[in-house]
Amino acid sequence: MSTRVRVDPRAADELEGAADWYDRQRPGLGRELVLEVRVAIRSLARNPGAGSPVEVVDPALGVRRVRVRRFPYQLVYLVIDMDVLVIAIAHDRRRPGYWAARAGSR
Repeated sequence: MSTRVRVDPRAADELEGAADWYDRQRPGLGRELVLEVRVAIRSLARNPGAGSPVEVVDPALGVRRVRVRRFPYQLVYLVIDMDVLVIAIAHDRRRPGYWAARAGSR
């Protein structure tokens, strides 16, 4: 049985911006990023507890992350009831923890 995965609109915007950037570097590379993010989302739907805890926020919030293959991005998410909410699609090294307020507002 799969868990429902929802993506915060701000995270969707982050993915769109990153995909646009990659497409400017090499046409089609942005689509490859989107496909890898979809693979990660499907993996979360099957196993929401697979990600690693995130240390930059209060551990009691239960924020976790899973890396995106081939790209320096991670899906930052919360498990709420029986759903997964992706709160950020964040670059590994740019602006670490910028999304932390999103976790606390849930």
